Amino acid sequence: MRICSNTLILPGGNLAKLTFTQQLSRFTEVPEVETAADNLRDALETAFQLNPTLRAYILDEQGDLRFHVVIFIDGKRVMQRSGLRDALGVNSQVYVLQALSGG
Repeated sequence: MRICSNTLILPGGNLAKLTFTQQLSRFTEVPEVETAADNLRDALETAFQLNPTLRAYILDEQGDLRFHVVIFIDGKRVMQRSGLRDALGVNSQVYVLQALSGG
C-alpha cells in the first residue's frame, strides 16, 4: 500500500477508482482512492481509512448512505442506500457526489 498526498494506491493493477465530489472538500479532505475492493462498501472503507472524518459525511449512524449523497458506479446510480455491496469490476469508476435539491 502506498499513500501519495491524498491518494491511496494499493499494489497491483486494474483497480477500481473512487472519486469524491469537490464540494465535500469544504468540510474535509477528499481522497482519490484506487482499490482492489470487489464491492462498494469495502472500497468506501478504504477511503475512510485514509480520512475517518469522511465517513460521517457519506454514511449515517446505521452505516447507510446519507440521503444527500449519490453514488455512481461506471455511470449507473447506486439505488440501494443500505448494505452497499454493489459489485465493482476491474477498472470500475466510482463517483461519490452530494445530491442537489431545490428548484
